[in-house]
Amino acid sequence: MARATLGHRIAALPWSEVGAELDARGYALAGPLLGAAECAALIRLFPDDTRFRSRVVMERHSFGEGEYAYFAEPLPPLVAVLRRELYRRLAPVARRWAAALGRDAEYPPSHAGYRRVCRGAGQTKPTPLLLHYRSGGYNRLHRDRYGAQHFPLQALIVLSRPGRDFEGGEFLLVENRPRQQSLGHALSPARGELVLFAGDDWPAPGRRGALRASVRHGTSRLSSGERYSLGIIFHDAT
Repeated sequence: MARATLGHRIAALPWSEVGAELDARGYALAGPLLGAAECAALIRLFPDDTRFRSRVVMERHSFGEGEYAYFAEPLPPLVAVLRRELYRRLAPVARRWAAALGRDAEYPPSHAGYRRVCRGAGQTKPTPLLLHYRSGGYNRLHRDRYGAQHFPLQALIVLSRPGRDFEGGEFLLVENRPRQQSLGHALSPARGELVLFAGDDWPAPGRRGALRASVRHGTSRLSSGERYSLGIIFHDAT
């Protein structure tokens, strides 16, 4: 049987459960999405400078140890489908979170519409990226803000095989809520598994209503091997 198209696979994810998990925890492991061949095809793009608008060697900026590269337009078809179709399902969550936080934010139903909002803020550069770490590499906790417009959710797909291609390298989320100590999460998604997470503030449930919780993310140090991952950021950069 032929493998379902990526758009159909995205549509088939359990979005009601994923939305509920995002509202409850600020992140969700949404299930397997990319196959081995698709992950390998993305990894093969990394050395090709013609596919990227910018590369960052993390050590030069004290961001960590590793390298990442932002895709140029036109995006690879697989990345374009992910960005467009995931945004459609996440925009209602973003609007719900903005209302809970009392934030006046515009998240149109389509990603094309949201990109027009970004252009109005002077943000025109695409932000999906590939990240690469070797043994000893890591990514310090951070947020991906590229201007006044920033979509509150992001997506991550690890393209390498945990336990085979690399050891360590867990995906880290650290959350801070008012008057509480920091809360950390270390996730080890399988190759091709979709991770959705709050990239900035989100309305964490509290006993007296929503609490404005801030989140930073990063990658723990690899103890061996190489790790590639795909990051999908929905707002554009200046």
